[in-house]
Amino acid sequence: MRKSLLALTLLSMSVSSNVAFAQQAQRSGTEEEQKACTRDVQKFCRAVIDQGDFTILACLKENRPKISAACNQVLKNNGQ
Repeated sequence: MRKSLLALTLLSMSVSSNVAFAQQAQRSGTEEEQKACTRDVQKFCRAVIDQGDFTILACLKENRPKISAACNQVLKNNGQ
């Protein structure tokens, strides 16, 4: 679960326009995991990006029937 939350943190940072370079350096999750969910986070969870990892995760789970197969697999791979 920790890995998933870190990956989601990275996603939220990558779509936020106010992220400092130092925060970007703290990203986690593989590049493939990040790419798999970035569009889904932008499309379905844009309104909650600044509300933290758990909120983004909850948003992705809530929209699970609509998210991409690749992002769904990232969630599954991380026990979500």
